[in-house]
Amino acid sequence: MDNDIYSYRLRVEAAVAHLAERVGDPPEITIILGTGLGDLGDRIEPSLIIPYREIPGFPWTTVAGHAGNLLIGRLAGRAVAVLQGRFHYYEGYSARELTLPVRVMALLGAGVLVVTNVAGGLNLDFAPGSLMIIRDHLNLIPDNPLRGINIDEWGLRFPDLSAAYDEDLRKLAGRVAGKLGLADVVTGIYGAIPGPSLETPAETRYLRHCGIDAVGMSTTPEVIVANHASMRVLGVSVIANVNDPDDFQPIRLEDVITNSRLALPRLADFLTGIVAEI
Repeated sequence: MDNDIYSYRLRVEAAVAHLAERVGDPPEITIILGTGLGDLGDRIEPSLIIPYREIPGFPWTTVAGHAGNLLIGRLAGRAVAVLQGRFHYYEGYSARELTLPVRVMALLGAGVLVVTNVAGGLNLDFAPGSLMIIRDHLNLIPDNPLRGINIDEWGLRFPDLSAAYDEDLRKLAGRVAGKLGLADVVTGIYGAIPGPSLETPAETRYLRHCGIDAVGMSTTPEVIVANHASMRVLGVSVIANVNDPDDFQPIRLEDVITNSRLALPRLADFLTGIVAEI
């Protein structure tokens, strides 16, 4: 375990040192783009496009819909770092490894994390294409990125998650939705499962009974690390489909990506408006 955390720290520090030399002014805000949402990067005025494979210590993406680039630039006049693609537990990464980019961005100086994902709706009041502001989560991924020896300089041993998603940012997002006339912006609880298999009808029913409004296979490990690093967090899910366990329909990744891309223009307007006011 000592060797594991030592090696991990070296990887993080190597990535931070490499990027610090290349990015110039540190980003204020880090944005993670979920499956099929990578084209949102077109809104960024990039000064740098860095493939993950060029960053020492970074994992590589292996999933369709994740470009695997770090964009450094400006959105709505603010300095941002955009992770165009993320990593998942089901790819074989540990929770600690898949959150390495968040740790790196925090150490570079980003104080805000805006995390997006594409999720399956469980709340039957939701509609496909809705945008859900995450108010809380239920983490069912059987690993925690903080497991093992704590590096005290990075954060507290037992970080408080009573407000994992910053209340002021959630209120700001609600105001922006109103200004833009986005009537389909909802709030809810996000649930993370390990994947990669999608939910059965029985599992869907169970997750609904747990109070989960939308389910996916990401986000919660990143949010845990961001809170550990004292970042303020805003989470937004694109609801790709809504499945009723009593009238269950097959789910295909291709459909999820297609539906998420249909929501891209509204999500882009939403995030741009939020970033402008943070």
